[in-house]
Amino acid sequence: MLDQTAQAGQATAAAAPVGRRRTERLTVAQALIRFLAAQRVTRDGAEPHPFFGGATGIFGHGNLAGVGQALLQYRHDFRYYQARNEQGMAHMATGYARMHNRLATLACTSSVGPGATNMVTGAAVATVNRLPILLLPSDVFADRLVAPVLQQIEQPCSQDVTANDSFRAVSRYWDRIYRPEQLITALFEAMRTLVSPADTGAVTLCLPQDVQAEAADWPIELFQERVWDVPRARADERSLERAAAAIVGARRPVIIAGGGVIYSEATDALRAFVEATGISVGETQAGKGSLPWDHPLCLGALGASGSAYANGLANEADVVIGVGTRYTDFTTASKTLFRHDGVQFVNLNVGELDSFKHAGIPVTGDARESLRMLAQQMGGHRVDAGYRAAAERAAADWRADVDAQIRPEGEGLPAQAEVIGRVNAAAAPEDVVVNAAGSLPGDLHRLWRAGEPGTYHMEYGFSCMGYEIAGALGAKIAAPEREVFAFIGDGTWLMMSQEILTSVQEHRKLIVVLVDNQGYGSIEALSKVSGSQGFGTRFQFRDDDGQLAGEQLPIDLSANARSLGAETIDVDSGEDLEAALTQARANDRTTVIHVRVNPQGRFGGSGAWWDVPVAEISELDLQIEDGQVRAYRAKVKVSFKYEGGQ
Repeated sequence: MLDQTAQAGQATAAAAPVGRRRTERLTVAQALIRFLAAQRVTRDGAEPHPFFGGATGIFGHGNLAGVGQALLQYRHDFRYYQARNEQGMAHMATGYARMHNRLATLACTSSVGPGATNMVTGAAVATVNRLPILLLPSDVFADRLVAPVLQQIEQPCSQDVTANDSFRAVSRYWDRIYRPEQLITALFEAMRTLVSPADTGAVTLCLPQDVQAEAADWPIELFQERVWDVPRARADERSLERAAAAIVGARRPVIIAGGGVIYSEATDALRAFVEATGISVGETQAGKGSLPWDHPLCLGALGASGSAYANGLANEADVVIGVGTRYTDFTTASKTLFRHDGVQFVNLNVGELDSFKHAGIPVTGDARESLRMLAQQMGGHRVDAGYRAAAERAAADWRADVDAQIRPEGEGLPAQAEVIGRVNAAAAPEDVVVNAAGSLPGDLHRLWRAGEPGTYHMEYGFSCMGYEIAGALGAKIAAPEREVFAFIGDGTWLMMSQEILTSVQEHRKLIVVLVDNQGYGSIEALSKVSGSQGFGTRFQFRDDDGQLAGEQLPIDLSANARSLGAETIDVDSGEDLEAALTQARANDRTTVIHVRVNPQGRFGGSGAWWDVPVAEISELDLQIEDGQVRAYRAKVKVSFKYEGGQ
């Protein structure tokens, strides 16, 4: 009999006779699902709601008699979603969690071996982006009597290492349940991590297949409703004083709004701070939508995939105020963006790791509360009127530049920028756009006009090819009342598109814009300008001399989409795309709009750099584009200038 008592949450145990504990006999998997179904979350005194929206899963010999049986037994209390790929179902959970601003998620169960390791990439995506998901990979038998089981990787040096140890590097919390009684402690540690604003990410509980099905007596307190109140940590007062002094003493401050602004629901506080101080805002990929796109002090995208207007102000900033940003290499243009001598950083972040970056003044706490407290410390300070006017001109120039870039160019296939502009025009302010990889993130970052906070859903922490459709499905499950547009390139489509079928199965309509540039177009452009001549990036037959340089492969992407149950529309002009978007909105199931674009239809650069290695020596011919030599035969270090996500 288990003798641990659950000691977390706000629920209280039912009274029991003295000397006698009330228990219920369940398998480990049944106890697990009962516990997950009972967890609630709240923030700011809101009505508590379920933290888990259910579970996605693919069953095999490792989990069908354990977690699978438990999900069947409790199917009316805990929804099950059938997925097609374990990585995809982890992406679904991440998309769901992001749409809920980290206040809800999904659990994911897999069998042993390849089913489990398929989720490793999904775990990395969640952890990099600071988003909570719960992974329940099955493991080998804890009793080891029948080892090696099917799909087990044997280790000659240890019986205690399995394929699931690969999750350790990409999880915020990792545990393996060898005995039933260990589950209770693991569950509360898992929940502590999942609901933590600072430490959240992927949580992995490895479940040996025999332990899953083992029965034990559990204290009934474990299954009573339990509310987790997500706190808003307050920053240290001395740190706020130092931060306020630095900002008040600055002549050209700039704010970088990161994903923490969205997750903390700090957009109103940011807007109030900006309007009180006159300090302009550049947005990261995760932070896009922190200010309305047409706000006079919204500079739009900042960094290597940003606009020259935001980056021009960042170049001259003497104080950089990072709010909820991780300062990735794209945001900092590989640490070349902020060029002012003696530039200082003030970092408002709930996580210490991020608040101490760039030797900045750390304001460690909730973004919303830190902005409010910082404004109070600054005592009504405003930037110089001339500097504010310059920032407003830069913001207006960015908006005008977007208008110019999305404008149709005339005959022939549309440019990718035009496609983005037309989809943006068709989307309502509350609709959601999802993307992750290729050239689309850079173009979307600079060109998309986010209608509301949380409607720009870019997975750019890991920039994981394959996130697009699965992540969009998670967002749609979280917000079924909204249209969700998933942008995806043809290269990524061929990698992972099977959750289209899940969207059809669940009657969760997506509008998928499949942008076809006939290969790995983004990497082709990068390859050409860094000395590798586009090698291995086109979808071509092998020719007579043994190289992949023959005719284009005959890929019917629309037929592929139809085979998964989607409606399909083929377009090759901007006007046809506009009509297709109208039809897609009217359809009642997932629609894939296959649009061929001009692979050379690219637009100007961001004025920022992205450091990409170039071969120090080479015998290849020089590649020259736009009159600029990008690779040399000499021994020289070359930095690559990033051109608008291309």
